[in-house]
Amino acid sequence: MDTLTFDVEKRAVGKSAARAVRRAGNVPCVLYGHHMEPVIFQLAEEHLKKLVYTAETHIVEVRLDGKTFRCILKDAALHPVTDRPLHADFMALKTGEMLTLVVPVHFEGTPIGQREGGNVQVITHELEVRCLPRDIPSHIEVDISELSIGDAIHIRDLEWEGLTFQGRPEQTVVTVVQPRVVVEEVEEVEEEAEETDADEAVDSAEETEEGDA
Repeated sequence: MDTLTFDVEKRAVGKSAARAVRRAGNVPCVLYGHHMEPVIFQLAEEHLKKLVYTAETHIVEVRLDGKTFRCILKDAALHPVTDRPLHADFMALKTGEMLTLVVPVHFEGTPIGQREGGNVQVITHELEVRCLPRDIPSHIEVDISELSIGDAIHIRDLEWEGLTFQGRPEQTVVTVVQPRVVVEEVEEVEEEAEETDADEAVDSAEETEEGDA
């Protein structure tokens, strides 16, 4: 896993101070950890984007006043319109101490069901796991190449050394489904066939009546 190192600066607290930080092109941040006081700092927006807009998990080294803190990005608040980072929370890492975090999922392979005309339906692109800092993966790879139409992979099916997957074991991660358009086309053909049969039956009955007359 890649480690990104950033030199950061302290910041003042409060709404007006946070707005001033953002106007200067930075993002207000807080670093939390067990048995430590929160560390309040500001990080350049361009640096934070490397952590937010990615499909990978990164270890981060924050350097402040001669101290280095190993951590991960825990959460980031984004602007509802511009999607720019407004605030970020970091979680300090401690050797030998378990932590819970969310890791991106990468799906590998082309499912058998997709080659047969099915559609891949991804239910979640990230999973919550519990592990030691040394076992944090940049992402989790899930092989979907053997999935046929109707097959699915659930949390209970996943195995990754050093990780304990959180959530319900029966929770679906990805599945291959029959495309709806095919079903709709079949239904339309059947309806048209039924209408044709009905029309032919009416025509036949009318011809019979005319013959009897």
